[in-house]
Amino acid sequence: MVMLCVVGARAQTQPLVPGAPTPDGLQQGELYMEADEVIRQDKDGLTTANGNIEVRYNGRTLRADRLTYDDKTGIIRASGNIVTINADGTSEFANEIVLDKDMAAGVALGFSMRLQDNVKIAAASAAKRSDNIQELNKAIYTPCEVCAADGTSKTPTWSIAADRVVRDKKRGIVYYRNAKFRLFGVSVGYLPLFWHADPESPRNSGFLVPKASASDRRGLSYEQPYYWAISPSADMTLSPQINTKVAPFLNAEVRKRFYSGEVAVRFGYTHERDFDGKGNEFGRKADRSYILGRGAFQIDDKWRWGFTAERTSDDLIFDKYEVSKVYESRGPYVADDRRLISQVYAIRQDQRSYFSAAAITLQGLRPGGFDPILGFSSGENDRVFPVIGPLIEGHYEPLGSVLGGRLRAHTSAVVLAREQSPTNLAARLPGLDSARLTGELDWRRSFTSVAGLRVEPFLNVRADAYQLHDILTGVGSATRSDNMGRALATGGVDITYPLFRRTKDATIVLEPVVQIVASPNAKQVVIGRTAAGEDIYLNEDSVAFEFDETTLFRPNKFPGYDLYEDGVRLNVAGRAGILWDDGRRANFLLGRSVRTEENAVFTNRSGLRSKDSDWIVAADAQPLRGLSLFARARLDNDSLDIHRLEAGANASSKFGNGFVRYLTDDFDINGVKRENLDVGGEVYLGKSYGVSLYGNRDLKRDAWVIRDVGVFYRDDCLRVDVIYRREDTIIGRLLPSESVSVRLTLATLGGSFNGR
Repeated sequence: MVMLCVVGARAQTQPLVPGAPTPDGLQQGELYMEADEVIRQDKDGLTTANGNIEVRYNGRTLRADRLTYDDKTGIIRASGNIVTINADGTSEFANEIVLDKDMAAGVALGFSMRLQDNVKIAAASAAKRSDNIQELNKAIYTPCEVCAADGTSKTPTWSIAADRVVRDKKRGIVYYRNAKFRLFGVSVGYLPLFWHADPESPRNSGFLVPKASASDRRGLSYEQPYYWAISPSADMTLSPQINTKVAPFLNAEVRKRFYSGEVAVRFGYTHERDFDGKGNEFGRKADRSYILGRGAFQIDDKWRWGFTAERTSDDLIFDKYEVSKVYESRGPYVADDRRLISQVYAIRQDQRSYFSAAAITLQGLRPGGFDPILGFSSGENDRVFPVIGPLIEGHYEPLGSVLGGRLRAHTSAVVLAREQSPTNLAARLPGLDSARLTGELDWRRSFTSVAGLRVEPFLNVRADAYQLHDILTGVGSATRSDNMGRALATGGVDITYPLFRRTKDATIVLEPVVQIVASPNAKQVVIGRTAAGEDIYLNEDSVAFEFDETTLFRPNKFPGYDLYEDGVRLNVAGRAGILWDDGRRANFLLGRSVRTEENAVFTNRSGLRSKDSDWIVAADAQPLRGLSLFARARLDNDSLDIHRLEAGANASSKFGNGFVRYLTDDFDINGVKRENLDVGGEVYLGKSYGVSLYGNRDLKRDAWVIRDVGVFYRDDCLRVDVIYRREDTIIGRLLPSESVSVRLTLATLGGSFNGR
């Protein structure tokens, strides 16, 4: 059996409708034939053709060197360089072939075929029972190239050879009898019976590519996913993980599509004792599980609703069993890293309005401090997280202008119920409950002079109503309640004057930007005082605020509603950019905020508390093809010391690709200094081999968090990665650990490299 070096033809086809003409112009049932020579034997009912033969019938095209057609039986016999192009665009090749009158069934010798995604199948002989069933003897299957650059045959990277292969297109499965798995021509595995999904089948049940690793935590691990196509609208993937040090762990995912939406649920389960980073077990056996679910449904062209369900029994279950893609966006509301969010929501949206209502709960998985009673690092206390619901947002923009400008109306409401106060976890003090209702109008108009000066006046008015319960008085667990309302207003103007200059091969833009803003003194929501006598403000929605180039020109720099920026201030910046005709570019911004008096509502770490704010610097550039750079920083208003800096680069070329990220922050949202370096990339050592590297280093503690070193082989149909990982951080009860994993990706079996 030989697999020929052939180039498969692809036909542009349409489905055949009874009685309708085929794509080649023939009516259904009509046959067209042309050849260099045609001999007709009327007495015997035979037609013989020789040389450059082409036959078209019912959407199929047959080409051969010699052909005999029997009028009485309709049987076609062909030989010599046979090519059959089917109605679905696939191609088949043979040395000799016998076909029925519909060219749909027959027998071939020296058979091969090219399917979608460049899949090749060859066999010593083939029997085509119908359009759906095809049997091959002494066959080989591969999606790899079988031809060298000079046109000669070459051994495919991987292939499956079998005594007998049955391709069932109706069921979407390819069956193998006595299958031998070959890697670079060498047999590496044998199965008496094996099957996988047909490459042309959109979905079908079968085993996916397994995962194997060795680590200190779980020992040797083997995970074998199985994909089950339950129905045309539902499927399930089961992935049991077998470990030598700890009990098995079952991962699974169920997906179901409905007429109006879909549901997808991932979950995992085991019944086992807890274990540390070295696989040492302790404690009692217990049920340990997680769920990561989502659903989204379209009610009509304006309304949609959905939910997410994210919970786990153990804070470290994802780390221990290496569950991937955990902290992803599954709904409109997203939690911080290492926190799970469950939500139910409804959203209505059209061209001029938006409305949403939601309810949310959170689970924290971040490790906490050392617990003197339990004797290990305890995690976050979920009782300090509020239950949010309802959370309502509404926006409306009336048609037409108002006073020559654009008017928008906003409304917001939220109710928060907190079981325990985060101020003193040991005392278990009552948690603050709050409810807020907000109405807001925002108006803006734009004027542009002939010289290019752009002036945009704006006005914002807002009213808030608050209801607070369980406000701690500072005396034991005693609490009080409070109701309050406030009216807020902000007015100002944005002024920009972009200046353009054209050089020989680039465009330069210089743009000074000025924003003047004034707000009456705002009534802040005070819920207590510190030991030093400073006010403690209610702040449920602006905790993670950062002062940078994205917030410099916000009239109210707080992203939420509880805190409000007041006073008179001037936000100013200079922007510069250059764009070369060949695609290179560079941008730069320098700015700050100046106010008439200090504002104690801002924290010291924000850089906005004093009259003169910190300096904001931002830059990005693409100086070369395949190279991009960025940096953003906040510099001290007096000394120009760096308080926060984030910088990085991305590079790619024919020799490899890589990235680097650096972050330093004097005080992150937890009030501690942070300094981190993130690097990674791949270096190609020739056409097929390479080295992959990844590292995350905590520069504050002068220690690596994670280090990965890997080697890989890749070609058009296979990629093999062998990765060594060392985790040096101690998370909760997990100690530093080492692991080696093997990642195998085969085209058409378990997915290709392009996310197919």
